Amino acid sequence: MKIEIQMDDLLSQPEVLALYSANHWSAADKPEQLMAALRNSHGLVTARSGRRLIGLGNAISDGHLVVYFPHMLVHPDYQRRGIGKQMMQALQTRYAGFHQQMLTADGAAVDFYRSLGFERAGATVPMWIYAGSEH
Repeated sequence: MKIEIQMDDLLSQPEVLALYSANHWSAADKPEQLMAALRNSHGLVTARSGRRLIGLGNAISDGHLVVYFPHMLVHPDYQRRGIGKQMMQALQTRYAGFHQQMLTADGAAVDFYRSLGFERAGATVPMWIYAGSEH
């Protein structure tokens, strides 16, 4: 099976919602806001198997110094095949040389991001205003 990784892919709302729902991300419950957020991302990467959207990651950036990677999803049927790694590497290539590449990770994602070179920055503490149960 050939998996294709692309930057700045055109996305349809039904395929995005299917991917987010399959991963139990509550952003699927906010389709208009989710689609607007993705369309306004500074960087967007997708993974497809044929025409099926099986992965998506995005970046928010000032375009020069700082990039934040808020979303990285791979459909559960395709996880643990290196797809997330390929998408993250495509984003990191685009933002190579930036002063800060940042993300927030929890659960099993922590080890995944560590394997890609991310680490806790000094004595920083992640802080946000956030419901805590939403993705």
